[in-house]
Amino acid sequence: MSCPRLPALLLAAVVCLAAAGCGGSSSGSPSSSTRARARSTAHTAAAGAAAARPHPEGPAHPRLLPSATATGNTPFVPAMTVRGQPVAWVARQSGLALLSFSQRGTVLHLHSGTVDAGPVGWRWGPDISSGERRVAIAGFNGGFKLDVGAGGFASHGRVASPLRSGLGSIVTYSDGYTDIGTWGSEVPAHGRHVVTVRQNLALLIDHGRAAGNVDCASCWGATLGGVTDPARSALGITADGHLIWAGGEHLTVSALASTLLAAKVVRAVELDINPEWVAAYLYAHHGSHGLAPVQVVPGQPGIPGQLLTPYARDFFVVVAR
Repeated sequence: MSCPRLPALLLAAVVCLAAAGCGGSSSGSPSSSTRARARSTAHTAAAGAAAARPHPEGPAHPRLLPSATATGNTPFVPAMTVRGQPVAWVARQSGLALLSFSQRGTVLHLHSGTVDAGPVGWRWGPDISSGERRVAIAGFNGGFKLDVGAGGFASHGRVASPLRSGLGSIVTYSDGYTDIGTWGSEVPAHGRHVVTVRQNLALLIDHGRAAGNVDCASCWGATLGGVTDPARSALGITADGHLIWAGGEHLTVSALASTLLAAKVVRAVELDINPEWVAAYLYAHHGSHGLAPVQVVPGQPGIPGQLLTPYARDFFVVVAR
């Protein structure tokens, strides 16, 4: 192993202290004045080296990049940074959009709504909280209404709808990592403490393959007017742990699955469907708590209040670590 290089002045001071005749007495020990000068030189050199070290770039809160508001089709491009490092990417195709989140720099929060799962008693309630606003990156819709029996909801030890084996589950652990898998077999991981779970139907994608019934429209939720291609959304995970949200205004189940597979998703859960309940936002920051929502899906009707005011349904918020 090679030794680290010392700053020139500091090295000179160390050599001076080590040398027997460097201004020393006849006994070979440095004089008091020599030692004082050496200490002063070393202190000055160390202070200069510390001042030269680069400081963390960017503000503490996330920064929205121009690509987040661009129109037209694009592959994944950086959309948000924290201290100069990309943490979220956006891709747009005709009529749909995708968001990708690095879990090294982000955490997923499961929020209750005023109806699903109720306005009080939850860690994260029906709007983006004041504590989240300084670090908010994105927000997007949750799953089906809990009263249709398509899945469970649990948060920090409290259950709004019982968790069921065999259902696709979005699971966040106490260390902030989120995984997606079949409840009771793929998740939860042994020995890891679960803080939130949102279930919705069986997995749309598992082991990097679409479910065998993607052509059965009725198997994936009732659509307004009985159309096969309503607004539709999903959340998936890649092999390297990136979370991928995908949504569009006119998507069949098969098209949604194909979009996720093209983004290298290995497991995914379908989230909500129909125009009123599919939406995603990135958030531009103004000051310490001011947020300006940026619509992600082209032509989406949107959620009243953009998740910044109380909303009836459950939803997810992505925040910076």
